[in-house]
Amino acid sequence: MDIGLVGLGKMGGNMRERLRRAGHTVVGFDRNPDVRDADSLADLVDKLPSPKVVWVMVPAGDPTRETVSALRELLGEGDVVVDGGNSRWTDDLLHADQLAEKSIGFVDCGVSGGVWGLENGYALMYGGEPEHVEKVQPIFDALKPEGDFGAVHAGKVGAGHFSKMVHNGIEYAIMQSYAEGWELLQKVEMVDNVTEVLRSWREGTVIRSWLLDLLVAALDEKPNLEGIRGYADDSGEGRWTVEAGIEHAVATPAITAALYARFVSRQDDSPAMKAVAAMRNQFGGHAIRTEPPVGGDANPG
Repeated sequence: MDIGLVGLGKMGGNMRERLRRAGHTVVGFDRNPDVRDADSLADLVDKLPSPKVVWVMVPAGDPTRETVSALRELLGEGDVVVDGGNSRWTDDLLHADQLAEKSIGFVDCGVSGGVWGLENGYALMYGGEPEHVEKVQPIFDALKPEGDFGAVHAGKVGAGHFSKMVHNGIEYAIMQSYAEGWELLQKVEMVDNVTEVLRSWREGTVIRSWLLDLLVAALDEKPNLEGIRGYADDSGEGRWTVEAGIEHAVATPAITAALYARFVSRQDDSPAMKAVAAMRNQFGGHAIRTEPPVGGDANPG
């Protein structure tokens, strides 16, 4: 089938290639003229037969909102817009309503797979009305991994991105657990080869996973992760998962702790921990680690 693809970055570019390998015709648009097939959104729409399907793969937030608004003016009755970025599910509801005013369908699709998706396929979680999903189904079938799993029509509009949001919240917690386990193994003297311990967990254990495989691959490159700063950003979906848990009275302590750990990672010297250290010193006389005076030594605590 024919499809328009807006956004040809690392994910979008690989998705275009995977779709073309599956025999689909993809017209891509990107701000980078070196990679695009159309010179503008209007040109992209003109190049597609009707009913038109346009997949938006740009950063969440304003870039996605602006793209969907522009497509609303270019597309017509029976066409479908797919948002495959990491948009918040609440935006999906607004986009679906805006497009429905012109009888344009909307499907939200959470996509997981990263740079490996070109060869391995992408895990897809999509939401929308069945008649709109049906128009996009050949594209979903081409992008998903081989086999019976890896793609799901999760429910109505918003269900795809909500499912992907929870997926990413779980990802935060799993990565934090592996990271804490690695640090603890590194600390003790009796474990001689931490990387090999982690590698042994890749087969036969209940905690084996692709994330564990990737951690071992990173340690093979840099056994002590040298040169990597202990700083981890968050894409927003971890926060949204915690907020959704609060809204629905669902406790998410592991995901919340993992999110907060990322916040702590951004501080070279945590102000909160300074206050904790000061209080411990006040009530118990516990030593405080201080900065060394000029020409002197720090209090080692």
